[in-house]
Amino acid sequence: MYIFPPPLLENYHNTKIYFKASCHLLVMESDSFPVIIKRREVVAAVLPLQEHWLPMSNLDLLLPPLDFGIFLCYRNIIQLSAENMVAELKKSLAQVLVSFYPFAGEIVANGQGEPEILCNNRGVDFAHAYADVEMKDVDFYRPDLSVHARLVPLKMHAALLSVQVTELKCSGLVIGCTFDHRAGDAHSANMFLTAWADLTRTKPVKLLPSFRRSLFNPRRPPQPDTSLDKLYAPPPPPSAQNDDVLISRIYYIQSNEINNLQSQSIHNGARNTKIECFSAFLWKTLAYGAADHCKTIKLGVVVDGRARLGNETTSLQSYFGNVLSVPYGEASVGELQTTSLKGVAGMVHACIATASTAEHFLALIDWVEMRRPKPAVVRVYCKDEKDEAAVVVSSGQRFPVEKLDFGWGGPDFGSYHFPWGGETGYVMPMPSPRGNGDWIVYMHLKKRHLDLVEARAPHVFRPFSFHSFNLP
Repeated sequence: MYIFPPPLLENYHNTKIYFKASCHLLVMESDSFPVIIKRREVVAAVLPLQEHWLPMSNLDLLLPPLDFGIFLCYRNIIQLSAENMVAELKKSLAQVLVSFYPFAGEIVANGQGEPEILCNNRGVDFAHAYADVEMKDVDFYRPDLSVHARLVPLKMHAALLSVQVTELKCSGLVIGCTFDHRAGDAHSANMFLTAWADLTRTKPVKLLPSFRRSLFNPRRPPQPDTSLDKLYAPPPPPSAQNDDVLISRIYYIQSNEINNLQSQSIHNGARNTKIECFSAFLWKTLAYGAADHCKTIKLGVVVDGRARLGNETTSLQSYFGNVLSVPYGEASVGELQTTSLKGVAGMVHACIATASTAEHFLALIDWVEMRRPKPAVVRVYCKDEKDEAAVVVSSGQRFPVEKLDFGWGGPDFGSYHFPWGGETGYVMPMPSPRGNGDWIVYMHLKKRHLDLVEARAPHVFRPFSFHSFNLP
């Protein structure tokens, strides 16, 4: 149960000038555990900022209003004071916003109706909470119940970032962040989190963000590729409420199972990547849930264009924004059932290859330019009636788990949380904090599809729990 508006039970004095405080207690209850919001604040950049507008690149404009969350769980092994830990996080957040200043701004529409970032140092919504539960007892397997709007905050208004730091009964801590996807992709969020952790430990930031939008200016004249019409489309109209809604679950996949999938896909000595093999296995498994062999299943794979567009003189590793494309493949249920895993992995590889060149991204920038200000989305998000399922697989394998030490050690567990709506599923594998090759996999699919993959491959998709994780 959520109590809104929250009752103002106790006032606090403002801390420092860059903390704009709005303080209250908010009790949120469910069948699992209560969460108490002890204090809400707005944390702005510690240095003044000249207000200005930061335009979106053409690649940013492909993103509809979507928020994605990341949460990190830390055991307080050295028994630090929770108040001191939160105070240090707020202090370093105000410092990191000097470099990552768009996160302290707002998204507003310009005269053409397109979104732009108003860099006005509005600040980041910051909540300090307490959850009456031990970390090992939180049902992370079902994040819709345990994480959504409880440990990962809902982003309000036109803000680009919201943060919630939650104390746990065991003295552990959960840092939850919700990002506006229009402002940046997972690579951008990773840069921000790494810089925030470095500053909390009073370390210099190793990779400062670049907002050089001119890197993605269209060519003159634009040279769009008509094949992109098959990958991107106008946003679909709002659909009627469907009872078969998507839900989220988190799984733990052992490294030997991932290696086995990769071994099964070797063809003529060539080895597909682990993400290609995993995507192929998921694609093929989903086909066994359909009785109609003529139904189709779409599989999209997120491709980061930084390595494709960068060169010896221009590195895009520091670029803050969206540099993504989502090519997709489509196959019938019957084809997927009868094709070997090796063959399906080849289909995934071929799909990714279509978006793995600089020319693809340059043509995509031009394609958007020719259609502005009309919006567009990835076509795989537009599920068709003939589709049994549609799913997008991203890759969080570059998630910098080992770098996210805020002064009390690295995280014991963490995951993305991206219940993005619609009828297209979303899957995000990321490395286990143990660094042993195991994966943490966030999956947002229809319940019957999640039940299917668990039933057919329980040795691969193990429901996450700290008990099975063998956390001391």
